[in-house]
Amino acid sequence: MTALRLNRRMVLEARSEVADGAGGLVVSWVALGDLWAAVLPGAGREGGSEAVSLGEVALRITVRGAPEGAPSRPVAGQRLREGARLFRILAVAEADAAGRYLTCHAREEVAA
Repeated sequence: MTALRLNRRMVLEARSEVADGAGGLVVSWVALGDLWAAVLPGAGREGGSEAVSLGEVALRITVRGAPEGAPSRPVAGQRLREGARLFRILAVAEADAAGRYLTCHAREEVAA
């Protein structure tokens, strides 16, 4: 594997749900830490409904490897934030046999 340029700082965030006292939940996102990443584009598509049109772009985001269970290891259901941009993590796989890098298959949703 060629050396990657991990040149984009992203914040790894995990979903947090807290009871609102009225039988519902309040969803928020908790920052777990910063990760340096390389972002490669994938194919795009249009989705949504009649009321809202969303453009969806698939991405491969590569970060440094971390052991299973480590808080710095991304998992599906978390997200990466870069400024105002949000990237929903769909799946995570080791990018090389030595586990030096992880590939996060993610989607960025933007209002069209």
